[in-house]
Amino acid sequence: MQIPWFSNDKNALIQPGRPFVKMHGLCNDFVMVDGREQSFFPLKEEIIHICNRHEGVGADELLIVEPARSHNTYAFVRIINPDGREVEACGNATRCIGWLLLKECNKEEIQIETLGGILKCTLAGDKKVSVEMGRIRTGWQDIPLSRDIDTLHLNIEAGPLKDPVGMNIGNPHAVFFVDDVDSVDLPKYGKALQTHPLFPEEANIGVAQLLNPKSLKLSVWERPGNMTTSCGTGACVAVAAAHRRGLTTTRKMTVIMPAGSVEIELKDQDLAVMTGPVEICYAGVLV
Repeated sequence: MQIPWFSNDKNALIQPGRPFVKMHGLCNDFVMVDGREQSFFPLKEEIIHICNRHEGVGADELLIVEPARSHNTYAFVRIINPDGREVEACGNATRCIGWLLLKECNKEEIQIETLGGILKCTLAGDKKVSVEMGRIRTGWQDIPLSRDIDTLHLNIEAGPLKDPVGMNIGNPHAVFFVDDVDSVDLPKYGKALQTHPLFPEEANIGVAQLLNPKSLKLSVWERPGNMTTSCGTGACVAVAAAHRRGLTTTRKMTVIMPAGSVEIELKDQDLAVMTGPVEICYAGVLV
């Protein structure tokens, strides 16, 4: 598959502008730029402009593909939030960029690397990808928290939200369990919980409702400070948190979010595998 990046056509590298591909995974959308042949290090102001939905292309994150840094990996991928902050992981982003690179190299399986670690991406159907998201960590220093407390029961609350589970799967999360996720006004409490002093690096905030032993409903407020229609890492930790709390014994669940659902499986040593859809929006050139 020919990816519409200028680095696939070395004669086009002299042309102005920077080609990109825009994709989304369950409405979580990304601008993707190839920085392998020609490095791409945008300034913070440029990143903010690119991700701005009124002035730029508009995206939840900017992804920059760079040459592989580790043995047996296909590429290194930088994941950058709309505020210019580089983050460790994003499940939906990994599915999208994984699919694009799988099609580029015409393989069924590759490994890509992010700041969060090495992730295996496998084609799982038409525009569907499975990603080994890594092991879920529960130690207070791994999340990280500002002090040593029980991560299964964090002593924080806001309105009806209390007693969350703290976890990390490349980025920090707190998961609250409620009886009715739709009744919770998460935007009202999200920012205060995200920036709680217990989270020195801030945290993504999930609110989950167990529907049955094999499925749960999830809403997520994510860094840098907004609601999202879907969150891959949030889905992974929600399943792990439900399992850790004893709310379910199954290790494979469907997680339903506003934009759709993903399948999450917890393998040995809490290795999380996420399977979900991807879509190409369009390609263009940043000028």
